[in-house]
Amino acid sequence: MPVIIGIVQVFLTIGAQYWQLRNPDLGRVPLNWWGYALLLVGPLAIALRRRAPVAALAVTLVSTSVYMLLGYAYGPVFLSPIIVICTAVLSGHRRAAWLSSGAFFLFVVAYATWFIPHRASLFHHTAVAAYLLLTLTVAEFYRMRRERLAERERVEREEARRQASEERLTMAQELHDVLAHNISLIHVQASTALHLLDDRPEQARTALTTIKQASKDVLTEMRGVLSLLRDGAPRSPTTGMAHLADLAERSGLPVTLKMIGRERPLPAGVDRAGYRIVQEALTNVARHAPGSRVTVRVAYAPEELTVTIEDDGSGTARAEAGLGGGNGIPGMRERAAALGGSLSAGPRPGGGFRVEARLPLPPSEDQKEPM
Repeated sequence: MPVIIGIVQVFLTIGAQYWQLRNPDLGRVPLNWWGYALLLVGPLAIALRRRAPVAALAVTLVSTSVYMLLGYAYGPVFLSPIIVICTAVLSGHRRAAWLSSGAFFLFVVAYATWFIPHRASLFHHTAVAAYLLLTLTVAEFYRMRRERLAERERVEREEARRQASEERLTMAQELHDVLAHNISLIHVQASTALHLLDDRPEQARTALTTIKQASKDVLTEMRGVLSLLRDGAPRSPTTGMAHLADLAERSGLPVTLKMIGRERPLPAGVDRAGYRIVQEALTNVARHAPGSRVTVRVAYAPEELTVTIEDDGSGTARAEAGLGGGNGIPGMRERAAALGGSLSAGPRPGGGFRVEARLPLPPSEDQKEPM
């Protein structure tokens, strides 16, 4: 840009002075080496405008003022002030740009009033003011536009970071649920197998088969969750309400599954949360009341999905010590609350334990009113 501006100012000024020198009333003098030097000061200052915008602004306006005082031809010499004024505004030096522009305007008024043969009219002063105001206004417009774009990009980056954090938390919760359920199941079944290995080897074989399947399932689900870390990696649909029967079969518990209402496709979040809540509840039964009979009821209502897990507390096996309380119930509550639902958990009056989750659902297609 400095090279282009320098060439434009020098050669177009030569053309401008050809016509202005033919009018003696204007009082113009031909260019000499001082004139050419002053025409090149502005482009040189433009080359430094990013490192020192205020200094470039001051040098350019002073050199332009000296050029005018020496009586050289008007023309492209005013191109450099436009560029440095805009640069000062865009770089954040707005006060310097406005004050220096005001000072330059006062100089032009004084120059056109007392330093030229014919005093300039009010129209001339108004045109100069409009020229400077237009330059400042355009610069301010682009400054605000650039700041809005920068703010939008910052907000988008913050939103991307927030979403990434939420995805990491979701994956951590998924891994917790997968590992807690399957490892607890493996632990319980391994204890059962060790207990029955000598007296009832056939039942021990069943427990070992369950361990084998549970270990396979945990590896499959972990691959599915961790595949989210790779862009474009496929994820098999291993979780969802459609897989409750498989979950009940793998749990090693006598589970009765009851579906109430008309089944319909569920939103992904509700589908996954309902499955995980059932999974966590069955894990708690396997930990604290192994062998208890469990009833899982899934009720489809127009506006919500209700998932109820109840055990009768009549476990046929001894609960394993040292498994800890964990974060099962708080985790289930967090899943329900994240979807705008609720979860209650506590002992049943007749014995056993009861977990009930209510998850809101969007209206189905046949419930939507026609437009």
